[in-house]
Amino acid sequence: MTTAPVSVTRWHVLLRTAAAVLGGYAFCWGFVALAMAGLFALGMSFHDAEHLSAMLAFLLYVAVFCWAFTARNLARVWAVLAGGAGVMAGAASLLQMALV
Repeated sequence: MTTAPVSVTRWHVLLRTAAAVLGGYAFCWGFVALAMAGLFALGMSFHDAEHLSAMLAFLLYVAVFCWAFTARNLARVWAVLAGGAGVMAGAASLLQMALV
């Protein structure tokens, strides 16, 4: 199967870079919030949960950053990153309210 060469515009590169940097940051921020709340709810001390979720988020950010550039559909990248960030942040907020 052969594929035709893809014409890459400056806007496309800019949107991919923004998705990788900003979308990846938002996604990992939601992950950290949810992981911290979840680990604290499971009995881990707050600072241990904070450090563990930050270390895992660093690995996740690298993976999401690379995926943003390799995925075929830019709209799907934005949907997954923005949607995932919103869902995880919302779930973390609900879990934190339940803990208090």
